[in-house]
Amino acid sequence: MSALTVIILILYFVINTFAIQGLSWVAECTPIYIQYFVKFFIIGVTVLVVAVPEGLPLAVTISLAYSVKKMMKDNNLVRHLDACETMGNATAICSDKTGTLTMNRMTVVQAYIGDTHYKNIPEPDVINPGTVDSLINSISVNSAYTTKILPPEKEGGLPRHVGNKTECALLGLVLNLKRDYQPIRDEIPEEKMYKVYTFNSSRKSMSTVLQNPDGGFRMYSKGASEIVLRKCSRILDAQGQPRVFKAKDREEMVRKVIEPMACDGLRTICVAYRDFPAEAGEPNWDNENDILNELTCIAVVGIEDPVRPEVPEAISKCQRAGITVRMVTGDNINTARAIATKCGILLPGEDFMCLEGKEFNRLIRNDKGEVEQERLDKVWPKLRVLARSSPTDKHTLVKGIIDSTVGETRQVVAVTGDGTNDGPALKKADVGFAMGIAGTDVAKEASDIILTDDNFTSIVKAVMWGRNVYDSISKFLQFQLTVNVVAVIVAFTGACITQDSPLKAVQMLWVNLIMDTLASLALATEPPTESLLLRKPYGRDKPLISRTMMKNILGHAVFQLIIIFTLLFAGEKFFDIDSGRNSPLHSPPSEHYTIVFNVFVMMQLFNEINARKIHGERNVFEGVYKNPIFCSVVLGTFALQIIIVQFGGKPFSCAPLTIDQWLWCVFIGMGELLWGQLISAIPTHRLKFLKEAGHGITKEEIHKEEMTEDMDEIDHAEMELRRGQILWFRGLNRIQTQVRLTPLLGEVDPTASRPAGTGGRQDEEATKGCQLIGFLSLRAPLPVLLSNPVGHGEAGAYLQQSMGERRGSPRTGRQ
Repeated sequence: MSALTVIILILYFVINTFAIQGLSWVAECTPIYIQYFVKFFIIGVTVLVVAVPEGLPLAVTISLAYSVKKMMKDNNLVRHLDACETMGNATAICSDKTGTLTMNRMTVVQAYIGDTHYKNIPEPDVINPGTVDSLINSISVNSAYTTKILPPEKEGGLPRHVGNKTECALLGLVLNLKRDYQPIRDEIPEEKMYKVYTFNSSRKSMSTVLQNPDGGFRMYSKGASEIVLRKCSRILDAQGQPRVFKAKDREEMVRKVIEPMACDGLRTICVAYRDFPAEAGEPNWDNENDILNELTCIAVVGIEDPVRPEVPEAISKCQRAGITVRMVTGDNINTARAIATKCGILLPGEDFMCLEGKEFNRLIRNDKGEVEQERLDKVWPKLRVLARSSPTDKHTLVKGIIDSTVGETRQVVAVTGDGTNDGPALKKADVGFAMGIAGTDVAKEASDIILTDDNFTSIVKAVMWGRNVYDSISKFLQFQLTVNVVAVIVAFTGACITQDSPLKAVQMLWVNLIMDTLASLALATEPPTESLLLRKPYGRDKPLISRTMMKNILGHAVFQLIIIFTLLFAGEKFFDIDSGRNSPLHSPPSEHYTIVFNVFVMMQLFNEINARKIHGERNVFEGVYKNPIFCSVVLGTFALQIIIVQFGGKPFSCAPLTIDQWLWCVFIGMGELLWGQLISAIPTHRLKFLKEAGHGITKEEIHKEEMTEDMDEIDHAEMELRRGQILWFRGLNRIQTQVRLTPLLGEVDPTASRPAGTGGRQDEEATKGCQLIGFLSLRAPLPVLLSNPVGHGEAGAYLQQSMGERRGSPRTGRQ
């Protein structure tokens, strides 16, 4: 457009001057002709400056940066800027239970001790003293010593729980039984512990082994009740004596004790022990299956983690906003179902699914154990609760929902996590939320946003801010494109017809400043409102410029063009002033062109108010007073426009206007508001010819995207194998090419097909070295080999030696 403007102006001038008027090029007139060409070039640059929406990146950045700063007050620490915009389009949230939906203040409220189910914590004197001692010792020793219950910070407050919350609940039980755990810990410091089996997601239990004075051993265990009870062969009775605990006893206990506890929303933990007599000798501690067996059950306790009072309302807001909330937890399915019902994730009469990890895997995997997307697509739409799930299950679910193409729109998934094991799922999710209080460093590193208060309501705030960012960018885009369309057409058409741009270069730069920097400040800092949660998410495929926005852009552009061209070609008659058209070079500024410029700016100012609404709303002034930045920008721009017009003079090509002329300019500008009401009255669905601009990924491209994404997966065996093959080739290539390994490989003979050495021994060494590298590559990542050459034998030494020269240079992806 810019180049075309310059070419047309030059051709028009040359033909008109030298062909029609018949003038000849005279040396004395050369400076004047050059000044004309420079003027045409400046008009071309002006068109270019206005045509390119260079303010868009600024608007996006301001909107994101402003939102990120405000989100900090709402307990959202944003690590990646784009995450807050993505969160606005989230269609699904996979949330942890503990600490996010619940208060993470665990308390033991029920217990099964000595064949009796206590609905409240019993007094210590009603339980056999031997059983109490075993229970106290087991809880005190078999837990992290960093876990403690400290006195409240303020008088009358609740005691402070430090460390693992489940262990804090058990320590709280010790205190409720009128005993203290600290003397036992002082007597048995961590150095005296013979062996510790730490808790992990597959074991779902923790065990600590102590050596007795007689040379025997006692092991204390605690963990998920249904898992630990399966390994119990005895149970302490009312007299504190172990009696046989058979499979049918276990089934009866599950039915009468554990299931009722779980249905009350309690997490059930089994506390047990096992004695290894001295005469049997020391067992093989590495054989976990034999060690964690033949246990004696001391007690089963029910731990309550109350639902946060604000969570049910937050989840109902999410559901109103078209976001499906799913709970993914390691808890018992009955506990998970009870908590999900209290939270409002499960609603009565709704067709939903609650699955355990094993059942989930059975439904989604084929005979070879591979996850099939088609099977997963039948499960996830109805799935609301995934209990007893492993981190792999969480990652599989998140990946399956993201990759799914069933339904009208593709899903945008947010995930919450706090543990190291949640890293892959947080990384895979579109937006990963890590817990700021309970979260590990690995989880925080893998996340996009950190919840500084570990609260689900903060996620709802993030959704609001995300939608607000998206809307802010859309508002700015609507305003910017309207100005662009009008300014470019006016500059191009005006220049071609009148040999001069109606809007001068400096005026265009001022307009550019209004529509870029100032408008992005005004429109990108609108605060979010609850009404943002009343509409469905856009999803992945929503065009950036909707049909309503296209209607507004074109509608306002038509109005502005009609007004500008009317003033340009008939304005002098209306205002009874001299025409500014076809004025000679270096002529003083005219009132005519000043009015055209002033009306143009006034229309942009009032259209900025229209641009506040992008969904066809009528009331464009709604909430305008809540945004002081918007009001300041509009009023400040108006004040600056008065100064430019009245005192700008020749630099701004402006002549001062009278009060009457000013009132007419403002009145015409206000017509934008009335015209906006007229446009919003036109039903958008009737305007079929308006195409939506800026479509997302098409379904054909999804598979390509999956292929590239799958290379980054870290949770599947086939990906490990593929990475192993890559490392094998790299290792092989490095060994063959490194100069330092020439003595090992022998002098290379270009005519030979293998290394030429003094004998077969060297060839054999080289082959053996390559095989060793390849074998280890499949089992250990390259950095491990490099950092630990001794631990990985010859291969590590070869690799470290070969990489030595490269360490000083920048590391490329290839290296």
